[in-house]
Amino acid sequence: MSAFKELVKSFPKTREYIRDFFVYGFKTRDEFQYKSLRTYDNERRRLESWLSPYVRKDHVSNGYNISLAIDSNLLDTNPLFRVWKTKSFTDNDIILHFLILDLLQDGTKLTAEEITDSLMAKYNTIFDTQTVRRKCNAYEKTGLLNRKKTGKTVVFFIDNALAFWIRANSSILDALAFYQMAGNFGIIGNSFLEQFDFSNKSFRVKHSFFVHTLEDALLLTILDIINKKTGAKLEIKSTKTGRTRAITCIPLQIFTSTRSGRRFLCGYINKTRRFTCFRLDAIKKAVPEEIKSNDGYNIPGYDELIKKLDKNRQQAWGVSFQSTENHHTERLKMEVHVIEPDENYIVGRLKREGRGGTVTKKEQNIYIYETEVFDCNEMLPWIRTFTGRIISLECTAKSVERRFYRDLQEMYYMYQICG
Repeated sequence: MSAFKELVKSFPKTREYIRDFFVYGFKTRDEFQYKSLRTYDNERRRLESWLSPYVRKDHVSNGYNISLAIDSNLLDTNPLFRVWKTKSFTDNDIILHFLILDLLQDGTKLTAEEITDSLMAKYNTIFDTQTVRRKCNAYEKTGLLNRKKTGKTVVFFIDNALAFWIRANSSILDALAFYQMAGNFGIIGNSFLEQFDFSNKSFRVKHSFFVHTLEDALLLTILDIINKKTGAKLEIKSTKTGRTRAITCIPLQIFTSTRSGRRFLCGYINKTRRFTCFRLDAIKKAVPEEIKSNDGYNIPGYDELIKKLDKNRQQAWGVSFQSTENHHTERLKMEVHVIEPDENYIVGRLKREGRGGTVTKKEQNIYIYETEVFDCNEMLPWIRTFTGRIISLECTAKSVERRFYRDLQEMYYMYQICG
């Protein structure tokens, strides 16, 4: 039986478990459905080790639920940054990490062979040249080392110019303290702050989606694909069924919900010739892939797709570009009762939050809101905020209309106000 290890080799595996405990949480040991109960115990122990101040246990009849309770407006940094610092390593990894960086700290430029010889001469450690070269190449890809080729000779060195500049302009650390809390890839700002032993004493963010940092590695890959204007093969795990599927698309833009904070990748699927959005937290992997035409249909150019997407977004309420009943836009009409002039703010809400819909006055105290979007089903959460004022609701997508009135009847029954 293998011994428990706190560090993990695969970051995607780690982000999946942390997200489950943080976003969904509230699962007892018996309710855990991934692999074995031992897996649950191991992940729970890792969670308690990495994020112990934020782990909450709620006792229930069949044990206790584990979840993460993190209040962003009380914290000076994102605790989930710790998950980035949990990768396992071998003895050789850690030895070479410190010795190579120490050897090149003064800006010396050395080949892999020279580094190998210097490790023996200066630190009395013996490594194979190929091992040293692989480590240097890996560090060059991650940005820890720089690489320069002159003829057939390749040398490695450290460029400390940025570190020297930050040290000479210490006020930039305040900007990094803000960036780690507010921007994508905040782990970068956090790493700089740790390197300079600087803590955030100035900024707190009232509404911050800390869980986004678990998606940043994937987001970086997707943004690189978007920048190259190429296609991608996505490995997507359903948040409902747990099943994994592969989808090929042309990534175009990243959307972020202003209501939930959830992020989506909007891409064009050539097979269906439609725009589709995928939840970023459901994408397990993204790799560049050339998109081939199907049925003799020419794939639109990237710039042409962006123009088409910008046009279609004007009729998208959220992130859906297709309804469940047809492939066209749907029309919705809502009649609202407003007591004038005391409740004119309701009319203001309809105009401000209606996303392009029209608001007209039918008669005294009666207003009509009308709009045309791809999927009216996405509107229901917003529509429900007018419950008690809605006189009638009509929609060309009858399933939306039925769902609204069915939910209304269930609410009447729940509060025992129906006859």
